[in-house]
Amino acid sequence: MGRRREIADVRQMLTRSRMVTLTGPGGVGKTRLASRAAADVQRAFPDGVWLVELAALQNPELLVNTVIDTLELQDRTSRSLMQVLVDHLQDRRALLILDNCEHLLGETAVLAGELLRSAPDLRILATSRQALGIVGEQTMGVPPMPLPDSGERHPAADVLAGADAVQLFTDRAVAVLPDFTLNDDNRGAVERIVRRLDGIPLGIELAAVRLRVLSIEQLHDRLNDRFRLLSAGSRTVMPRHQTLRALIDWSHALCTEQERLLWARASVFADGLDLDAAEAVCAGDGIDRDEIMDLVAGLVDKSVFTREEQAFSVRYRLLETIRQYGLDRLQESGDEDTLRGRHRDYFRDLAVQIQKEWFGPDQVTWFERLRSEHGNLRTALDFCFATPGERTQALIMTTALRYYWIAAGFLREGRTWVERALASSDVSSGAAQGPATDASSGAAPDAAPDDVRGLALCMLARLAILQNDFAAAESVLEESRDLSERLGDRAIIAQVRYVSGLAALFQGRLPEALRLLTEATYDWYGEIGDETGIVNSMMYLAIAHSFLRDSDTAVALFEECLRRCEARSENWFTSYAKCVYGLEVWRQGDPARAIELEHESIRLKEPFNDGLGIALCVEILAWIAADEDDCERAALLLGALCTLWRSIGGSLFHYLKAFHEECERKARDRLGARKLESFMAKGAGLDLRQTVAVALGEKAPVDETSGTALTESPLTPRELETARLVAQGLTNKEIAAALVISRRTAEGHIEHIMNKLGFKSRTQIAVYIGALDRAMDGGAASSGEE
Repeated sequence: MGRRREIADVRQMLTRSRMVTLTGPGGVGKTRLASRAAADVQRAFPDGVWLVELAALQNPELLVNTVIDTLELQDRTSRSLMQVLVDHLQDRRALLILDNCEHLLGETAVLAGELLRSAPDLRILATSRQALGIVGEQTMGVPPMPLPDSGERHPAADVLAGADAVQLFTDRAVAVLPDFTLNDDNRGAVERIVRRLDGIPLGIELAAVRLRVLSIEQLHDRLNDRFRLLSAGSRTVMPRHQTLRALIDWSHALCTEQERLLWARASVFADGLDLDAAEAVCAGDGIDRDEIMDLVAGLVDKSVFTREEQAFSVRYRLLETIRQYGLDRLQESGDEDTLRGRHRDYFRDLAVQIQKEWFGPDQVTWFERLRSEHGNLRTALDFCFATPGERTQALIMTTALRYYWIAAGFLREGRTWVERALASSDVSSGAAQGPATDASSGAAPDAAPDDVRGLALCMLARLAILQNDFAAAESVLEESRDLSERLGDRAIIAQVRYVSGLAALFQGRLPEALRLLTEATYDWYGEIGDETGIVNSMMYLAIAHSFLRDSDTAVALFEECLRRCEARSENWFTSYAKCVYGLEVWRQGDPARAIELEHESIRLKEPFNDGLGIALCVEILAWIAADEDDCERAALLLGALCTLWRSIGGSLFHYLKAFHEECERKARDRLGARKLESFMAKGAGLDLRQTVAVALGEKAPVDETSGTALTESPLTPRELETARLVAQGLTNKEIAAALVISRRTAEGHIEHIMNKLGFKSRTQIAVYIGALDRAMDGGAASSGEE
């Protein structure tokens, strides 16, 4: 709403400078202005506009991780994260919005400088309370929203409505009182209110919500009383940060004592919270658990909490300015450490619970839950490292998250957390004389129990193997082998056998892999009844038999693996089992069944955004296409794979590379080098969703001769399918059911559709689809088609 002049200014600055920073105090509308300006210019950035939210990030070491996560990159190598990010952006025309940088000013400046040097077509738009201070940066102080023209003494209501600040107040008033209208009776009070609030958007929103219980005149009078009290004795105009603080003070004063307590306690959540988390962390010492729901409702009514409906739950967020206010109150109470400890306990217990229930029917729900809580997981781990005596809890928590780190593609982050915790444990349990200390805090670190350490070592080795970092994995495995033998802990022994077998398989040492994976599956996981371990190890054991040409055993193991997964309604292991089973089926001479398995695998991977798994499926589909003499399709997929492997920061595992090389040889012999390169170039221009569309045999998004879009629509086939369902009036839940995908995935498709088309509503999508269909019908008629 409003800000037309400022949006135009930002757009103009982005044409002149590659680094633009919007500055101003909290609540003035920097984020909203950046987002609206970015929406207006998004067509100029074919590789995307990306909003990186930094307000909740406290650990500067995770800054690059956060950018990579926002860009949906999956780091599968042991390279530095900065190198992964630079490699991805260096030839892309994109806009990166770094939102709320002030608490990470130095680190953000270094990041922005490096990216701008390495990626000549990249532009960065930052929001901060102060400039970053890098070469070439242009800054724009974000003013409050424009107020009514002071030159007109008593402007009419329709004239007054043209002022941005009045528009915002009216909009928020209507949200509270649907019958509210700006008229000649209330225009004077509205004008005085927005002037008193200095046009600060957050202040206007906080004030408008009071219309639930006050008339417009009462609201004005009470604002006047509060600000007169604040500025008593001063002849100067009240600074805007005092204005906003006074508004938040007022919101705080209007809360009940218990609502104030909940506000303060909820401020420890870095990334929002749901009702379960509020009850677990914030109840007690003045708030009964069964009172939390009503208190949350009260804070939503007072606009302290913002309600967000997600796929499977409702979450509540605090605007950063409001969260910081609550955190100040919590620190003043002396209860911050206690609440942060409760917060850590809750997310540690959640991680442990999900680890136990991962192999089951709620897997997709659990995964989406962890994705939504990623900021809180980081905050909980940060607490462990900032607090003496808590390193063991960090190891327990990060080890329990092992399936999440892998499924979400956060291999580097998982390794970083466990390496950090193990390093502190090394110091404390080593042979050094005297008490060991942590250099960052000066506190004596705690030694982890051997069983906790043993499982953490196995996880660290597993993550390193998945990054093809076999040297690092072997040194860790050596220590874990010694530890497992000394302890005689069957769970750790099983993990050591499995991870060692995985390393042998990925490096092509098949007989060794067969021995170790057989021991892990039957002698250890089977003995302790670890169903997840059995299925995981059995899948790779089947691969080893397949590559040793023992097809009957391989098929029996794949079928047994799938039977166990089906019995638990599991998705993630099922998708990998079907992927590698498809390879075996193809080698046995049944390409149709193999393609069906790969398609099923890709669809199962969709909720996880599993770049590695999808890349493996696309590889196998390319090999099958070349073997079936469909070399143009094979070449298109090979080109897409170049981009796909690069986007996830990885490469095909060693034991599969011969198939890739043979596929490329067949395509080159059939097409010739020039035509092969042409098709591969077209494939390299596909993004992940377009690649999936081609792999699934949906309508190809590129013309075989020109490489241009087959229609004028920038949407992928899957997005067009989703858009048509939106146009039919289906809800997100109904769309998810129709497409057999999760609701979160459906919401993601709709978000991408709106971003690509620059739309803000579902109605716009419906109008667009109608126009597109008419255009396509017209094209068909003009070409004589029926």
